[in-house]
Amino acid sequence: MKTIKREFLNGSRYMFDFGECRAKNGWAQIDTSQDASYYGNWTNPFKLTVISYAEGDIAIITCDTIEEYIQEIRDIESWNLKYDPDFKFGIDGMCNEQLINRFNDLGLSDLLH
Repeated sequence: MKTIKREFLNGSRYMFDFGECRAKNGWAQIDTSQDASYYGNWTNPFKLTVISYAEGDIAIITCDTIEEYIQEIRDIESWNLKYDPDFKFGIDGMCNEQLINRFNDLGLSDLLH
């Protein structure tokens, strides 16, 4: 069963980009058409975790199983395609070989760009 933790943090998405959610910490950016200084998403395929930031609201989703994690990523993809079918949704592997290999191993290579 996945768990969702919610918090509020005044600031911008760059706290995550240049903080904990860097590739060296096992994080990849989930690219969506809504990305802005006040909105962003990151995922750690080793921790099976997704972080979403929107105008200070933070949701941290941690999955217990690989299957739950894959479904969570596919659900995010599906929602984004509904929102903007012309946008090329994807995951930025951050030019990190370990991250890219992990996404490939999970069967999510079609989302990497």
